[in-house]
Order: sequence, then C-alpha cells, then structure tokens
Amino acid sequence: MSVTYIIGFDVRPEQRARYLKLINGVLDTMRHEPMFVSATLHSDPADENRFLLHETWADHQDVLDVQLKRPYREEWHAALEELLAAPRDISMWQPMRSDYNQS
Repeated sequence: MSVTYIIGFDVRPEQRARYLKLINGVLDTMRHEPMFVSATLHSDPADENRFLLHETWADHQDVLDVQLKRPYREEWHAALEELLAAPRDISMWQPMRSDYNQS
C-alpha cells in the first residue's frame, strides 16, 4: 500500500536559496525512482521561509530500506541542521481516495 509523507520545513532566511537548490535536486532525481508516485512542494503565502512537502511512495519499507539511503540524498541530509530553524515536522499518511478535476 502506498504511503504519503507530509513534511514541514521552517527554513532559516539566509539559507532559503540553498534549501531550494538542494530540495529541487532531490526532487528532480527521486521522481525517476521506480517506487516514486508523486511529490508536491508548497510554499506558505504568509512566510516565504516555510515549506510543506507532500510526497507519496508505493511502499513505506522501500523508503526506509532503500530510498533514504540513496547517494543523491547525502548532501541534503547533511545540510538539514544548517538549513532549518527548527526540526522538520514529519507525519505519515495512507491515501484513502484521490480526486481530480475531470473537465
């Protein structure tokens, strides 16, 4: 069963450009993974340094055993302490339904 991660980021203002460079690199690479389903990066309209990542994968165990250990994530993970003003807020969800505009 697929799993969705909702991850909130409170980025240090002086690290915003670096954060965007690193997260965009991870997103650009991970979308080619066979177990990847989708990802959407959101920005808070009230605070340009707050972001929300909505990321769905086909299998939670694959994320733990394989995806988090991919070499393209190393620089990202190593930089998190410098990039963030507070620890990430991570929650895990299982999709129940998806709706899309059919027009």
